[in-house]
Amino acid sequence: MFDNLGFFASTIADGLLLTVEATVGGIVVAALLSFVAGLAMLSPFLVVRFVARVYVEVWRGTSEVVQLLWIYFVLPILTGFQLMPLWAGILVLGLNHGAYGAEIVRGAVQSVPKAQYEGAVALNLTAWQRMRRVILPQAVVEMLPPFNNLFIQLLKASALLTIVNVHEITYQARRVLLINHTGQALLIWTLVLLFYLVLAIVITFGMRLLERAAAARVGRTPVERRGMLRTKALQAGVR
Repeated sequence: MFDNLGFFASTIADGLLLTVEATVGGIVVAALLSFVAGLAMLSPFLVVRFVARVYVEVWRGTSEVVQLLWIYFVLPILTGFQLMPLWAGILVLGLNHGAYGAEIVRGAVQSVPKAQYEGAVALNLTAWQRMRRVILPQAVVEMLPPFNNLFIQLLKASALLTIVNVHEITYQARRVLLINHTGQALLIWTLVLLFYLVLAIVITFGMRLLERAAAARVGRTPVERRGMLRTKALQAGVR
């Protein structure tokens, strides 16, 4: 069963770079759109809120597979411009997960205590200064744990790019499976699972570091640590 393990692993690993590129590109686009749309949904202007809400609902409420097919096959018919498969995938990953991230940003900003807003106003800070210096640094601490989950979901969704012939790790696994190795599907797909697991662990590790740094910046403990401290305090109270 393990005779071809090295061959399978190296063939699947040939798609690792494209998987990483799609994931990193998607994360960058998703993060940018999350902040833009999330803050836009809090705008005092109705038109801005409406546009942001339409974006969020359309991209959350439609199939990611269909979105990819539409961007890759339909958009060129309408515009005459054909995106490269990888760029089409990055765009769809970013737009789709940015819509979910927008709700994370909106909720995190709204979770900042009202007293913080009032204190910033009392200091005569402008709206931009209040957001940049007071509200966002605190909101970011709350955003990072759900963003960790979102980025892992984005990583797993990168497997959809095999539909448009991006040679990422899932495409490579299908390729090696069809080369007279259909009887070793268990080993091949287990290797793919392990590749995704390692990448997810890397994302989690990086996000944990960002969470600690963001929490330290505002003099707070990370969300996960605060939860543990509350649990210990409650247990001590029961005793």
